[in-house]
Amino acid sequence: MEIRHLGRQVVLFFIYLCNSGMLCEPFRYSVPEEKEAGSIVANVLKDLKVDVKELSARRAQLISKSSRQDFQLDPHSGNIMLKGKIDREIVFDQNDRCVLFSEIVLENPLQVFRIEIQVEDVNDNSPTFSKNQFLFEIPEQTPVNTRFPLETAQDLDKGKNAIQNYILSANEHFKLDVQSQNDSNKYAELLLAKPLDREVIPQFILILEAVDGGIPRRTGTAQLVIDILDTNDNVPQFEQSVYKVQLMENSHPGSLVAKVKATDKDIGSNAHITYSFSQVPTNALRSFKLNNHTGEITLVGKIDYEKTTKYELNIKATDGGGLSAYCKVLVDIEDENDNAPEITISSITSPLPENSRPETLVAVFSINDQDSGDNGRTACNTDANLPFILKPTENNYYQLVTQQPLDREQMSEYNITITATDQGSPRLTSMTVINIQISDVNDNSPMFERTFYDFQLRENSIPGLLIGSVRAVDVDTEHNAKVTYLLLPGKIRDGPASSYISINSETGNLYAVQSIDYEDIQDFQVTVRAVDKGSPPLSSQTMVRVLITDENDNAPFILCPLQNSTSPSSDLVPRGAETGYLVTKVVAVDRDSGQNSWLSYQLLKATDPSLFTVGTQNGEVKTTRPVTNRDSFKHTLVVAVRDNGRPPQSVSATLKILLVDGFSDPYMKIMDNPKGEVPQEGDHTLTMYLIICLVVISSIFLLSVMVFIATKFQKRQKLIGTSASNFPVRPNLQENCVDPNIGTPSQAYSYEVCLANGSLSSEFKFLRPLFPVFTMEQPKTLLNPQSRNDFHDLPDQSEEREQIFQVRIIY
Repeated sequence: MEIRHLGRQVVLFFIYLCNSGMLCEPFRYSVPEEKEAGSIVANVLKDLKVDVKELSARRAQLISKSSRQDFQLDPHSGNIMLKGKIDREIVFDQNDRCVLFSEIVLENPLQVFRIEIQVEDVNDNSPTFSKNQFLFEIPEQTPVNTRFPLETAQDLDKGKNAIQNYILSANEHFKLDVQSQNDSNKYAELLLAKPLDREVIPQFILILEAVDGGIPRRTGTAQLVIDILDTNDNVPQFEQSVYKVQLMENSHPGSLVAKVKATDKDIGSNAHITYSFSQVPTNALRSFKLNNHTGEITLVGKIDYEKTTKYELNIKATDGGGLSAYCKVLVDIEDENDNAPEITISSITSPLPENSRPETLVAVFSINDQDSGDNGRTACNTDANLPFILKPTENNYYQLVTQQPLDREQMSEYNITITATDQGSPRLTSMTVINIQISDVNDNSPMFERTFYDFQLRENSIPGLLIGSVRAVDVDTEHNAKVTYLLLPGKIRDGPASSYISINSETGNLYAVQSIDYEDIQDFQVTVRAVDKGSPPLSSQTMVRVLITDENDNAPFILCPLQNSTSPSSDLVPRGAETGYLVTKVVAVDRDSGQNSWLSYQLLKATDPSLFTVGTQNGEVKTTRPVTNRDSFKHTLVVAVRDNGRPPQSVSATLKILLVDGFSDPYMKIMDNPKGEVPQEGDHTLTMYLIICLVVISSIFLLSVMVFIATKFQKRQKLIGTSASNFPVRPNLQENCVDPNIGTPSQAYSYEVCLANGSLSSEFKFLRPLFPVFTMEQPKTLLNPQSRNDFHDLPDQSEEREQIFQVRIIY
């Protein structure tokens, strides 16, 4: 209970402090209007009885009691400053009390102080009159001391800055009487001090000046124009009582018809004459206009001689005093050729079929001219170089008929201009345009954009793939131009064309029906026909050739060496072979075409990678260094063959190579000699060896034939001895054979000599022995790529034929 009572006392204390702050007298300050933003209005530290630190610590705020925020409080200095210029006349309008109310709020404890800032007026506005000039009309008989109220000037300032006096420029006849109203505002009256005489002074121009009491003093002026009115004692007089005028009916609006003039001996308003029509018919008022001040009569409407030939106008002249006089204006209208011929269309045949015959009626029309005589006589014609002609009939009627065949495809419509001209002076012409639409007849066949289409289709494409599009255009319209497409029956290979390709009858799009293999079909042709929907229908056709483009869908196939053998044969390399010795050659093909069939070779694995290399482009397996006795007897090579497709495909071939002894020196020294190189000294030696071997083999061949025919088996041992002495080369392989006559085993060695025509250094190669035979074979051409162990250079000798001689020596 004690704590609650203590809290209530604290609350009541704060409420007391707040109320004491709100009930205190407001702090009053003043500031002149139009002061610059940031100007200091007052410092509240002394009035608030606080210092700067306490002011900042208690989070002092200046809160405006209106929607305007004109002041701000600097809590670091206690200054109240202007946030912007204050225009008293705008903010407070015409109020006398110009006070802005705000509150300063201090916290901890809360205190609220009222602030009143008086906005003091400065003389920033000059007195102004509503007009720069005021007009007064005073009759010359006006009595002296007559007063004429003057307009009060306005000054937005107040107090002493408001209007304090009026001043009139010096003159003898008028004075100024300045008086004050109940609200202390000044006003003035003009007082006539001397009688007026219009004949002496017809007009006074005086300056009225309003003066305020500010410092510096500001003034505003207005001009007083006083016209002295004359007494109206004279009647206006016309120069003529009757005016006669001739007017052409083709006169333009605004043309001057006549000018009447009246004078008055009076001056001023009594001599100011105004003109007006008096009892004029309505049709005349629509055609003529009278200038009230000058008396000029002008033409404002159309004058038609065929309707009215004469007008009578009564004119009234009135002076400023109300006295009037009258005259008459007679206007005679002269006829002119102002009516152009009128063309009236009675009937039109449109659309007109393009197969209409000549003399077909197209349109009927008539021509009328409201003028008479030559002005009413007309002639009619139409455009030249048209398939139409005009035929005149009775009562100014004309017929438009065809005179030539029509072709809608050349001209689908005609805008025929009909021109009618009268015989007046000047001649008048009128024209009208007849639009004739030409309707279509199915007289044009669809025409393909090209007579032959070439499209490409990738092999193995999915069925339904868009191959291309054919398009035929029919220059006819509507249903006659509606074209449908179809494939004509035909065969591709042994099947119908429709099983390979289809066409969209509406769009002409061609689609693949099935997937096509490039290796099976490289291209095919079909015939497409376009038929319109006219009656009868017309058609045309075009040829479409589809070229099948290759994809890399076939892996390389190795021809040599064959990879399907259970025990692949081995290639023999003599020990002592030098660097670059040609061991064998990997021959591969690819069923694809283009770059998909470009093959490259790479050695993947080898027993001794330092001994052999594979040609990247030709697949030749060569030694990379001389073969020594320390090298292993048996070698296995794995060669990869890869095509150039995207993505590439590859296969590998396994080669068996045996290093053997006993090959002849000439064979060991064989080196690749590129075409075009000049033979060196070693090449001449090799050539000599080859020639010697060729002579020896030829001799042995002839001798063998003779011996075979003469003695056959009787001199076999002698022949064997002779052959052995001429061939000191070890065989690559030995096989036993049994002579059917004597029944004893015999050794048979077979050697093949390959001679390449056109080579500077022919290659002499010893190949593995063949089985013994007992007949001499004729020379044969090397064409069989399956004998991989016999022919190593088939791909490189594309235009050379190698002659092979087989010599078999049996013993």
